[in-house]
Amino acid sequence: MIKNNIKAPKATKIEHKLEIHDDVRIDNYYWLNERENPKVVDYLTTENEYYSKITAHTNQFQEDLFEEMKSRIKEDDESVPYKKNNYFYITRFETGKQYPIYLRKKDSLNAKEEIMFDVNKLAEEHSYFKLSGLSVSPNNKIVSFGIDTVSRGQYTLQFKNLETGEIYEDKIENTTGNASWASDNKTIFYTLKNPVTLRSEKIIRHVLGSDSANDIEIYVEEEEAFSTFVYRTKSKKYIIIGSTSTVSSEYRILEADNPTGDFRIFQQRERDLEYSIAHYNNSFYILTNKDKATNFKLMKTSEEKTLKENWFDVIAHRDDVLLEDISIFKDFLVLEERTNGLTKIRIMRWDESEDFYLPFSEETYSAGVYYNPEFDTNCIRYAYNSMTTPSSVIDFNVNTKTKEVKKEQQVLGGKFNKENYKSERLWATASDGTKIPISLVYHKNTALTEKTPLLLYGYGSYGITIDAGFSTTRLSLLDRGYVFAIAHVRGSEYLGRKWYEDGKLLAKKNTFTDFIDCAKFLIEKNYTSAKHIYASGGSAGGLLMGAVINMSPNLFNGVLASVPFVDVVTTMLDDSIPLTTGEYDEWGNPNTKEYYEYMKSYSPYDNVIEQKYPNLLITTGINDSQVQYFEPAKWVAKLRELKKDKNILLMHINMDAGHGGASGRFDSLKEVARDYSFILDLEGCIKI
Repeated sequence: MIKNNIKAPKATKIEHKLEIHDDVRIDNYYWLNERENPKVVDYLTTENEYYSKITAHTNQFQEDLFEEMKSRIKEDDESVPYKKNNYFYITRFETGKQYPIYLRKKDSLNAKEEIMFDVNKLAEEHSYFKLSGLSVSPNNKIVSFGIDTVSRGQYTLQFKNLETGEIYEDKIENTTGNASWASDNKTIFYTLKNPVTLRSEKIIRHVLGSDSANDIEIYVEEEEAFSTFVYRTKSKKYIIIGSTSTVSSEYRILEADNPTGDFRIFQQRERDLEYSIAHYNNSFYILTNKDKATNFKLMKTSEEKTLKENWFDVIAHRDDVLLEDISIFKDFLVLEERTNGLTKIRIMRWDESEDFYLPFSEETYSAGVYYNPEFDTNCIRYAYNSMTTPSSVIDFNVNTKTKEVKKEQQVLGGKFNKENYKSERLWATASDGTKIPISLVYHKNTALTEKTPLLLYGYGSYGITIDAGFSTTRLSLLDRGYVFAIAHVRGSEYLGRKWYEDGKLLAKKNTFTDFIDCAKFLIEKNYTSAKHIYASGGSAGGLLMGAVINMSPNLFNGVLASVPFVDVVTTMLDDSIPLTTGEYDEWGNPNTKEYYEYMKSYSPYDNVIEQKYPNLLITTGINDSQVQYFEPAKWVAKLRELKKDKNILLMHINMDAGHGGASGRFDSLKEVARDYSFILDLEGCIKI
C-alpha cells in the first residue's frame, strides 16, 4: 500500500445530544443523516474522491482482476429449464450483456421461444435496474412484474400480455414487486409497503384493467414488529396471507377460485409460536416450533380444522436435527434437515414404502432443494456445491434412484481443476468452551505458515447460515496464495436453532467473541498470523466487523466492512427507519434499559475509542434501505477523529445503488475486484 500525503476528509463536528434512561450520548456526526443536505452530499463525494486518490495505483490491477474474474464466467449462459403449467421457463445471459433475458417455450424445449423480458433493453436508461417477482397467470397469458430503479426495494407493479406484448396501463407503486393470481386470471393480490419505514404492511386486491385507486384493502398488519406477504400454494387451491415477526407467525387462507371471499385465520399469532404452512390432498402440513420444538417439527391438520389443538405430529422434534424446510410432491415428501452443520435431503413416500437420504460425500458442502414448481413428478431438483466443487443442478429420479446432472457451473479460462484445491472443516474452542466450526479452502500448493494470507468471513445474525459454497471470484485469492475461511459463529443456525438463540439479544456478544476466537485459533494453528489475517463481513456481518475491531484492534491486518450496521443503539431507537421495529426480537428494544445498556456496550459506533485500528475499507450505497448510508459514514468520521495509527481508512459510497450493490452482473464483479485489491495491496501483491 503506497503511503502518501493526501489529506483525509474531516467531517464537521456538530454536537447532538441523545438522551434516554438518564444516559446522554453525544453524537457529533448525527447531521450526516440529512440525505438532502448539500453538505452531506459534499462530504460523501469528498470521501469517494479520497478513495480514488489513495487507490489510484491499483486502478490497472483492479481492471485486470475484474477481467480475470469475468474470464471465468460463461457469458453466453442459460439456466436449467423448469416446467410449470405446460411451459418451460429459461433465464438466459448473452455475451457482453449485464442483465438476463427471460423466455419460455410451450410444451417442448424444441418449441419456438417466446421472449418475455429482455432486461438489458429495459435497463438502458438506468444506472440501477432490478426486475423482480415475475408471476404468470393461470391461463399463461399475462405476467405480473416489479421494477425498481432506485435500489430501495420499492417496486412498481405492472402487467404484460404475453400474447400481444402489450404493457397494460395498470401501474401500482411502492409494492414488494410480487403478486399472486386468483384462478379467474384477472384478480391479483399484492403487498403494499409503508412509504416511510418500507415495512410490508398491507395486502391489496386488484382487478386487472381497473384503476388501482379503487383497489380493495384486504388486510392491514397493524403490529410494527410484523411484515406481511401473500402467495398461492403449490397445490394451486389456496391464496395465503402470511404475517411474520422474528418469533411469531400467523396465516390466513382463501380458496383461489373465490377471490372476493373472506380470508379465514389459520392459527392466530402467539408469542414464540412460529409456523409455516403447505397444502396437500385436503390437509395442511405445518413446519413449527410448537410444544417447545426448538429445532422445529412437522405437523399436519385438516383443511377444516386448522387451529393448533388439531395439529398432530408427522415428524417429531429432534434435539440434534434442525428441520429447515419441506417440499411437497404428489407421491412423496422432501425434507431439508441440518445435522452437525451439514444439510441433508430426505425423501419420504406418502405410502411409507420408502424413507431415505440423498448421499453426499464431501467433508463440508452446501446442498438444497431447488425450484420445483411441478407437483406431479417423479423427479426432485436440487443444487449442490462445495468450496472446491462448482455448483451443479441435479435431477434425482425417486423411482429409479438415478440422478442426472442438468448443469454444472463452468469455470472458463482453462486453469481450474478442483483437484488443485483443498477444503477442510476445523473446530475452534471459544472462550466459554464451545466448539466453533470453521470451513476453509486453499490451493494445494499454498504452504500454511505464519506468512500465509488468510481472509476470514463471518455473518452470524437472524439465524442465517452461510454454507461452505463455491465461488469463481474467490479463485483470484486462492491462486495468489490466500486461504479463505468461514467462521460459523453463533447467531446462525449452522448447529441448530439453539446456535441462533445463543447469538442474539442478550447473548449477541457470543457472535463477536466466537469470531475473535476463530481468528486466534487459525493463528495458533499456524494457518496465518496477525500480520497476514484479514476479516470480511457485510450488513449484520459489518456489525460483526465493527465490534471485533473495537474488542481486538490488533488481531487483523485489514478488514472489509460492507454496508455495515454499526450505529445499533441510535438506529434501534428510531422507529422511522426501515426495519427497526421488526428487529426488536433480534437485537432487543433499547427503550428497555437492560437492552439499551447491553446494546450500547457493543455498538461499534458508540465504542470507537482512541486506539490503533487495522487497515479498513468500508463500503455503502446511498440508497440503502436496510442499513442507511449514514451509519458507515458516521462511523468513518468518528474513526478518523479518534484512531491512533497511520493505517489506511477508506470509504467508498455507491451513489446509484443500495444494500445489494450494483445491479448488473459485471458491475458487481467490479465491486469484488475493488475489495480484493484492497487486501491484495496490503499483502504487497500489486506491482507498480
